[in-house]
Amino acid sequence: MEDKEKYIPEDETPQTTEEIRRIRLKRHLWPDEIEDRKQKQKISRLKFGLVFFSVLALLAGWLFGSALPLPALRNLTDKARQAMTMDASQKVEQAFDIMENDWYFGKDIEDLNTRLVDSALDGMTAQEEDLHTDYMSAQEVTDFVQGINRDYVGIGVQYIKSGDLNVITRVFRNTPAEEAGVQAGDLIEMIDGEDASDLTTDEIRERVIGEEGTTVTIVFGRQGEDITLTIERKQISASAFGKIVDNNVGYLNIYQFGNMTASEIDVYLNDFKANGVQKLIIDLRDNGGGYLDALASIASRFLPEGTVVMQQEYRDGSKEEIRTGKGLTDFGPIVILVNGDTASASEVFTLAMMEQRDDVTVCGTKTYGKGTVQITRMFGDGSAIKFTTSRWLSPGGTWVNGEGIEPDVNVEEAEALSHIYTEMEDDAVFTADQVSDSIQDAQLMLEYLDYSVDRTDGYFSAATGEALQKFQNDTGLGGNGSLNKETYEALFSAVVYDNATSFDRDVQFRRAMEILNG
Repeated sequence: MEDKEKYIPEDETPQTTEEIRRIRLKRHLWPDEIEDRKQKQKISRLKFGLVFFSVLALLAGWLFGSALPLPALRNLTDKARQAMTMDASQKVEQAFDIMENDWYFGKDIEDLNTRLVDSALDGMTAQEEDLHTDYMSAQEVTDFVQGINRDYVGIGVQYIKSGDLNVITRVFRNTPAEEAGVQAGDLIEMIDGEDASDLTTDEIRERVIGEEGTTVTIVFGRQGEDITLTIERKQISASAFGKIVDNNVGYLNIYQFGNMTASEIDVYLNDFKANGVQKLIIDLRDNGGGYLDALASIASRFLPEGTVVMQQEYRDGSKEEIRTGKGLTDFGPIVILVNGDTASASEVFTLAMMEQRDDVTVCGTKTYGKGTVQITRMFGDGSAIKFTTSRWLSPGGTWVNGEGIEPDVNVEEAEALSHIYTEMEDDAVFTADQVSDSIQDAQLMLEYLDYSVDRTDGYFSAATGEALQKFQNDTGLGGNGSLNKETYEALFSAVVYDNATSFDRDVQFRRAMEILNG
């Protein structure tokens, strides 16, 4: 969670790209998770360096102690002692000079000075005790802010990459993509004439974003057909989504706690109120957190003014209470949906609602468990250090760090949505009695789509072939019941499309509806 004292001016918020979200073929990592992995990698490198130099010192001591006469050894010892007492700033300066002027591979690195400074600061902030303190280059700051605010110049879609598949998972309302007819489940196949299958996620992003008013031409694959659309790029803001669902229940999906999120959810809450909606489902699944002031503003919509949302405990042991302001709306009962990627500010909000309201039920699976608060301090070149200033506690004093929040009602999602999918070879074809991970993938997807399969262990049974044949007939693929890449991709697209556009097979959402209507 980011404190608003983040030293990133709102009018300088970088413009980046389309976000990446579920399904978990290759699960999207939110900013804090990416930083966790980076920190672990840096700590590993730091440990290696310490071990290397320790071993080097021991070898040097053995060599010099064995091969040099005593006077020479004393002279070296004196010099070593002087070096050991050298001022830290001098050591850093000399190390920098060596790397910049004498390091062999330095000749091959463009802007070596910046690289060395970034590496030094990376090492300084890599501490095992705190995986959320981090030095960020200017580009990393840009990416981090975009990950929270979710505003950019683009077309207004979310997508995920698995192997050579780039699948649209969400098309936002009132965006160029929606106006052009893009649908969740579409596959990004070509971008301005370039094959997208071999592009990385970042490369796709770089080609889709651009200046406002410019256009991008994308070929989408949809259920075996190619659709070519030329779409004008516009400013997108997409940190929340809402709609009225069955039995007059309002569904509010908060993706992140960004600068504009409170304003975005007000649009939906006002719509709910105008239509007489009282019951709410607040979906915080995959919400990785955000800014502290955004959290307080959003909590103010659901808790009376002056209500404690969280406590911050600082290094010296002092505590500060974060309280709600004006803005209470009259909604209830409320079900909050959470999962293992619900983290930080979204956990604060969840606990505050659990402890401060009697009509709130939390449904889903155990949350991530991040219990610290960071602020970001900028350097003149656009880089920054994001560091932990405090830990947060719930109004009742609970600290969830490393533990997470156990929901009131535990509901696992469909296996097809959490399964890690394999990449199927272009020319692969599977038939009866064969065994493969791709067959298991297909069985899980068929089961999710309500086709009758007798097993999901990767063995190609007669029932698997019959289910594939029925799916091929229903989608016009014209297959013979075998599994090829075209059918595999069509299954995948159908699952993603269903998950992104319908609640019919969302067992956690359906349980929330039962709770509200029970």
